[in-house]
Amino acid sequence: MKVYPLLFELGTPKPTTRDLASQIKERGAVEGLPDAAHKADGASYQEVTCRSALNPVKGMPFKWTLNPYRGCTHGCHYCFARRYQTQLELNAGDDFASVIFVKTNFVQVLRRELDKPSWAKENIGFGTATDPYQPIEGTYKISRGVLEALRDAATPVGIVTKGPMIVRDTDILQDLSKRTTCRVHISIPTVDEDAWEKLEPGVAHPMQRLRAVRALVDAGIDCGVLMAPIVPGFSTQPAKIERTIKAIAESGARSVGAMVMHLEGGTRDHFMAMLNREYPEMVEKYEKLYASKYVAKDYDKRVQEVVSLMRARYGIATRKKASEGGLTVPRS
Repeated sequence: MKVYPLLFELGTPKPTTRDLASQIKERGAVEGLPDAAHKADGASYQEVTCRSALNPVKGMPFKWTLNPYRGCTHGCHYCFARRYQTQLELNAGDDFASVIFVKTNFVQVLRRELDKPSWAKENIGFGTATDPYQPIEGTYKISRGVLEALRDAATPVGIVTKGPMIVRDTDILQDLSKRTTCRVHISIPTVDEDAWEKLEPGVAHPMQRLRAVRALVDAGIDCGVLMAPIVPGFSTQPAKIERTIKAIAESGARSVGAMVMHLEGGTRDHFMAMLNREYPEMVEKYEKLYASKYVAKDYDKRVQEVVSLMRARYGIATRKKASEGGLTVPRS
């Protein structure tokens, strides 16, 4: 994929995301990014610099997160990370999937942070806000550089992605796994093609993702699947859940986790707007089901009961959970 030269490469320093937030507030989304490269996939890619790579978090089974990209061309309608775009004066709808920030100095900054004597090699979540293996990674290879840095620093990591491109980095994942804990979690909410087409417009086919699971497992990498999120009315039907878990079991996945969709902030606004536009008959049910950001408790319980039954039926119930020493991420 060709990368068009940006004006910043002519000697002007690249801006930070904070700089761009001010520009966007003044001029509007794309108009506030005059140096972005506009690609054939319809997205605009803006190169930026970052002051830090490691982002501290609380209340999760990991202490830090890494996100070398901001925004994601996978464009999943349910993605919880949509709400983060509003921090950059961008909307949580089309801008999330069409305006992508690329942190070009991310690997260098990360290496500097990992080299500090104070670094305690604490668990890291990689890909918790935007997918590290969305298509533009094929051009920039920042995620590959991140894995190399983590390998060299023997730092434990849990990776979440929908991108089969991760198999490209099998060699580094193998090396990393020899030095520390490395777990990959590929997000496959459902194998139902209708739900996939409606909810994940820019994501590889579910079966392609399952082939990636098989390839990683066969290479000796600890790889599981996250059915996250299961979306009411689209992928909650017991038959769809059974087909998905059966396919996951056949892929050899080491674990399977499941979560019903959460709706809050910009994600809620975007998802409900999509329902109003394309599935108006579902709006009233959703408003009752999501009185808060979480689905109604009795509904969640019924879905989880079906998941547990199918995990037991297909022999995944006895395998270790994705959260054991690894990663439990609300990739919704």
